[in-house]
Amino acid sequence: MLRRLPALLALLLPLAAAAQSPFGFEYRPNLLPPVLVGSDTLHLAWAGGLNSPQYSSIDLNADGNNDLFVFERMTNRVLTFLSVPAPTGGRRWQYAPSYESIFPADLDRWALLRDYDCDGRPDLWAFAGTGDVRVYRNVAGPGGRPTFQQASPQLAFYNTTTFNGTIYLGSYDIPAIQDVDGDGKLDIIAFDFGFGTQVQYYRNVSTSCGGLQYRYESLNWGGITFCGSTCTDYSMAGTACRPTGINHTGGFGLLLQDFDNDGDQDLLLGRDSCPEMVAIRNSGTAAVANTNNSSLLRTLPNGLGVVDLVNYPVPYAIDANQDGKQDIVVASGLANNDDLTTMRRNGAMFFNTGTNAAPNYVRQSGPFLQDQMIDVSEGAATAFGDIDGDGLVDMLVANTADQYAGPLSSGTYRATLSYYRNIGTAQRPAYRLVTNDYLNLSALSLQSLRPALTDLNRDGALDLVFGSYYIGANFLFYYLNTAAAGQPASFNTSQLNNLNNLGNTRGDTPCFTDVDGDGYLDLLIGTNTGHRLTGGSLRYYRRNPSQPLNDAFTLVNDNFGGFRTPDNQRPMNLTPAVADVDGDGTPDLLVLEHTGTLHLVTNYRAQSGIFTERTEVMRNPATGQMEAPRWGNTVSVDRSRNHLNLVDLNGDNAPELVVGTEAGGLMLYGTVGRITSTRRQAADALPLQVYPNPAQQQVTVESATPARVLLRDLLGRVVQQHDALLRRQQLNVETLPAGVYLLEATDANGRRGVQRLQVK
Repeated sequence: MLRRLPALLALLLPLAAAAQSPFGFEYRPNLLPPVLVGSDTLHLAWAGGLNSPQYSSIDLNADGNNDLFVFERMTNRVLTFLSVPAPTGGRRWQYAPSYESIFPADLDRWALLRDYDCDGRPDLWAFAGTGDVRVYRNVAGPGGRPTFQQASPQLAFYNTTTFNGTIYLGSYDIPAIQDVDGDGKLDIIAFDFGFGTQVQYYRNVSTSCGGLQYRYESLNWGGITFCGSTCTDYSMAGTACRPTGINHTGGFGLLLQDFDNDGDQDLLLGRDSCPEMVAIRNSGTAAVANTNNSSLLRTLPNGLGVVDLVNYPVPYAIDANQDGKQDIVVASGLANNDDLTTMRRNGAMFFNTGTNAAPNYVRQSGPFLQDQMIDVSEGAATAFGDIDGDGLVDMLVANTADQYAGPLSSGTYRATLSYYRNIGTAQRPAYRLVTNDYLNLSALSLQSLRPALTDLNRDGALDLVFGSYYIGANFLFYYLNTAAAGQPASFNTSQLNNLNNLGNTRGDTPCFTDVDGDGYLDLLIGTNTGHRLTGGSLRYYRRNPSQPLNDAFTLVNDNFGGFRTPDNQRPMNLTPAVADVDGDGTPDLLVLEHTGTLHLVTNYRAQSGIFTERTEVMRNPATGQMEAPRWGNTVSVDRSRNHLNLVDLNGDNAPELVVGTEAGGLMLYGTVGRITSTRRQAADALPLQVYPNPAQQQVTVESATPARVLLRDLLGRVVQQHDALLRRQQLNVETLPAGVYLLEATDANGRRGVQRLQVK
């Protein structure tokens, strides 16, 4: 019998080869499913959404074209976009996350690219500490790609000949880092750190480009004072404010532009808690700014007109349509959504149809980039399953909440569920938006919606379960599907049920999976640890089939896996997902938490106590290196409600990773270094599904085509043989000794597939 061992080793060679290359996930733009909204195809559908973006230009791939750097303030996330040829001519933006790790991982509050050393490579200016400004020089790396080397951890200024202060900028502000006086060096304009009422001017007095020496030139540049009684209440020419005084301080977003072409810098600005953007004309000179009673403009010049957003509009000058001219893009500067506004389409875009010297701006129909993305406002979370009974995997996308009816009022900030129908094929999915309010869930006034499609009552049809926040508490609600298996879903919305005693805290995320291998779906809940909760943030509830459904889940472990943040704290906003991601035939566990750390636990059923994990699981195709994900690093729980899902979207038996972001969008990743995907590269590979694995009593084998099945031990001995050509077969392994076996299936055309099977 040992003569069969060489053949058996040949079967195992692909497994060993794959194991030498670390398993991980990779963003693949050519494999992303199309997403249609009405008649439009969203060409940035899977870029992850935007809420409060800050825009800068930079050549990322050294091809001579300006690409795009975006800093998403609400989650401290960097997004990078390449300028690529458009299919119909011209150029368009393509999401390219492989460049995001070029930038420091700890960016916070604001980050802008401005060239201070005059080498044509924009450098990185960023907020630090409580208000410091740090600067990184852009130095050409391999292939001309940018690398950033810190030039100053803390910018300082002086008044005479001695440095005597640190440049402090407000954490909610977005400064103008531009040449104010026309000498070719970058100066700084920002509202004062303490009161946020007057414009401070820090002048760059370095002897040449490349220096970062600053003088505190003016406490009140242009004589501009924000008085605060209304959003457009500014005092000009140094005139004192009216007695009403300041009623609210907040952030300001500034952009300098010579919009009257008289050789000095004028000002565009918006502020927190205000929808309007205003312009202030400089009636002085480049060296000495001044204003007068007619300087304040509520209707902006050069075609901009009246510009307003829901809250805190901030202007940016970039070449948005890639025609060589500077356009104006306006985006929200909000650092959080405490005001409970909508974050959908929260921006404006103005193309320059004139010249850079004499611009003429024309407003476009949508916000820049954001209108080309899946966007559900805040906290996107997905569920996948066949909703319409056509055999294809459809998509549901929930949100934390959104504002739907007029101004802020009680009961209008609520969660919804969007339904995207798969109009493609099993191998090439494509999604079309059917409704933004599936099942009319908005009528329930829920928040923090986290959905799952699962066969809760074991009738073969997918039911809908959703964690949600409702009237001050969190619940796991569900609707049972009354349709037969394989038919269009029919959820009984007249009866809202909940699983008893399973609500922990806002944002509970359910994951239904067979944890103990008994054939019943158990429940993992990612949650937050609060004052009334002990243990950790991942909780394991075992399904007890003898109990009624509402009481069928019993807490087994309140600290499942012992997950902790990088600084050994209990994680918050934890979301779990389970699938055989590495292709070894055993289920793996992914856990994402509020710091942005992604934990991968392979074969989690074989572990106990504190799980062994890996966190660098994202492959960067530009470098070939494995990296940690860059989906935001905020430590604020309110701004880190990301979500995970693992689902096979293209029928290749390998799960894709779908990430829902706090910014209300989705990202999609394929697998690399997977054992089964390596094996399937052979011409005779036959896709298999084997479950449960590990097994104790019975194993189900499903193949892509009808096949015969052999079960061998590791010495090559056949321990079971089934000669009937069937797509689905069941093997009894109850009498087999515990250990690892090889399950081999061969179809009528000679295609063969092999999977490892563990018998317990």
